[in-house]
Amino acid sequence: MTAQTAPEANAGDTPALLAVNNIEVIYDRVILVLKGVSLLVPKGRIVALLGANGAGKTTTLKAISNLLRAERGDVTKGSIEFGGVRVDRLTPSELVRRGVIQVMEGRHCFAHLTIEENLLTGAFTRRAGRRELAEALERVYHYFPRIKERRKSVSGYTSGGEQQMTAIGRALMAQPSMILLDEPSMGLAPQIVDEIFGIVRDLNQREGVSFLLAEQNTNIALKFADFGYILESGRVVMDGPAAELATNEDVKEFYLGISGAGRKSFRDSKFYRRRKRWLA
Repeated sequence: MTAQTAPEANAGDTPALLAVNNIEVIYDRVILVLKGVSLLVPKGRIVALLGANGAGKTTTLKAISNLLRAERGDVTKGSIEFGGVRVDRLTPSELVRRGVIQVMEGRHCFAHLTIEENLLTGAFTRRAGRRELAEALERVYHYFPRIKERRKSVSGYTSGGEQQMTAIGRALMAQPSMILLDEPSMGLAPQIVDEIFGIVRDLNQREGVSFLLAEQNTNIALKFADFGYILESGRVVMDGPAAELATNEDVKEFYLGISGAGRKSFRDSKFYRRRKRWLA
């Protein structure tokens, strides 16, 4: 599957909730970071954005959530659509009101607030009443019973896994239709990673929340995702259904560490050499 045909194939019979169309991102007006990135997230699906550190995953998420300008970055070409409407010119807060929330890499909880106070900040844009807030909190605690037990604890003194759960729970308080999840496994023990990804799957299946998750841990991401895109040096170099990527010879060798011997780049793989015309 080529990068050009990926969005159409990815969508299938499921309508696209998010469409990233051939975007280019430049920092400081000179540093080209993303080069013609296109991807789709169908409604109600989990899509993984894979690649090594520095491949452009976080930049892609920030381009979608309109956070680039705070870092002197800008989408200079292409477009981003959510629900069929172009959104790359909105403010981040306007995008949140439309239902797109990003959970940042590194969790970024308010360290001096309790877990429950952190969660309540996620409902700021909703202007909800007390009863509605209470119902939203119980919904979060249903999925994250671990943080319900510690809801009165100061976030800065909780574990990394509890902070990640708090960050995702805070996003849920805004009642999003899509969550952009950046490196949820970073710095966490394997059993906590499995627990968090299991909750992501539950939220997807039971609540219908769509996810675009950027992740270096290819193995865990492909286990839970429906579809995946692999980025390298700011370009999509491969894409396909998660089950197919997980069994692909080149993905297994370069990203899963199976039989890899001296490969320096995904572009050295047989698949990439066959498809390098994509990037011409």
